[in-house]
Amino acid sequence: MINQAKLFIDLTRLKKPIGYMLLFWPCAWGLTLAYDFSKSLNNYFFYLLLFFLGAVLMRSAGCIVNDILDKEFDKKVFRTKDRPIASEKISVKVAFLYASILCLLALFVLLNFNQFTIFLALGSMPLAFTYPLMKRFTYWPQLFLGITFNYGLILGWTSIKGEMDIVPIIFYLGAIFWTLGYDTIYGYQDIKDDEIIGLKSTSIKFKGKEKKFLFTCYALLLIMFLIGGYFMKLNNAYYFLTIIPFLHLFFYQIKNFKSKDPISCLKIFKSNNMFGLIIFLNILIVKNL
Repeated sequence: MINQAKLFIDLTRLKKPIGYMLLFWPCAWGLTLAYDFSKSLNNYFFYLLLFFLGAVLMRSAGCIVNDILDKEFDKKVFRTKDRPIASEKISVKVAFLYASILCLLALFVLLNFNQFTIFLALGSMPLAFTYPLMKRFTYWPQLFLGITFNYGLILGWTSIKGEMDIVPIIFYLGAIFWTLGYDTIYGYQDIKDDEIIGLKSTSIKFKGKEKKFLFTCYALLLIMFLIGGYFMKLNNAYYFLTIIPFLHLFFYQIKNFKSKDPISCLKIFKSNNMFGLIIFLNILIVKNL
């Protein structure tokens, strides 16, 4: 029983919180942008908890689906060859059962939101579970990951407003560029194996020009967040505070990124959790000034 629990934790990457935190932060951004803090905070913290639970559940289910679809590829990649499905410690049938249970639990979480948010969330499911296939066909799987991973920003907004607006769309587009950047960094860990087995990624496409690509992604992220702040009519403090996390992206991540050093890639990738937190605190502070 204990061994099965350990395998489940390995399968869902629960010991690696960076995955579900990167899924959670955009939800928290959207929720905080939309919320009226002159009202009771009970709903705010309740929804924040729901989005966190949803992020953990859906990230865990996504990892399982990813490992089922990538079983044969994972066997050929040094970093992933010991994953429970690739090493056949867990069968595909059992893994599929685990993923189904996690999705069912996520559905119970989702049902706490308004109908429009439920509709939008369910509409994103096909993309969420087909993303792992993209690296077989296109050099832009990170773009599809960004579209999927940051969708919670829109859901965070609609969970409060009950309708769509230009503001969350602008921030959402910016967040997609964020994911394009950090997942390209992440991809350099496996670039040698990926090239051998024929998988595609932005890491391979922009090999040798990776820092220029990262600068472009993060510059577009900054532009979108500044435009979003303008449409949101946020005060000047927002623009001042926004400088802090972007200094991290430009003067820590890009400056210290070494594409041929997997340890450096993973360290810089993980630092995006801090970026997500600072952006969240920035919006939270500005909305309460």
